Amino acid sequence: MSGYSRNPRYWLERRAKRRTGYPLATLAFYGPDDRRASKAVVGIVPSERAPEEVAEMRKWFSETTDLRTDPEAAGQILTFLDEHQVERIVMVDRIIGCPHEEGVDYPEGEACPQCPYWKDRDRWTGERGCQKIGKSNGDIIPLESPP
Repeated sequence: MSGYSRNPRYWLERRAKRRTGYPLATLAFYGPDDRRASKAVVGIVPSERAPEEVAEMRKWFSETTDLRTDPEAAGQILTFLDEHQVERIVMVDRIIGCPHEEGVDYPEGEACPQCPYWKDRDRWTGERGCQKIGKSNGDIIPLESPP
């Protein structure tokens, strides 16, 4: 990782600009709100033949730092990507939800009690006024009257 030590975030963003190549990695950041990423998740997709298949997944957590800007976390993520010979990264430029897992950290179908910021909020846009993705058809269900 010697070439990455000076600015690992640069190397993550550089791989994210690539448009072709496998294996690829998905990189997502989660946090209690939209200001600090306390969880990063990387999934490895080995080939285009099964793009929904994640062969390996690893998670990073921090109670104090923002993982989007933490050089140590970025370095560890790059090492993980190198171990899997990842060609490109697919990622979004924002925190996309609560770091806690529905059905694991809190009951299915409920809002996370530890992260009120995300209650009734669309995780992709950050806009208030949307409930969870519908179980039957995958559509986002709008609220009657946003708070």
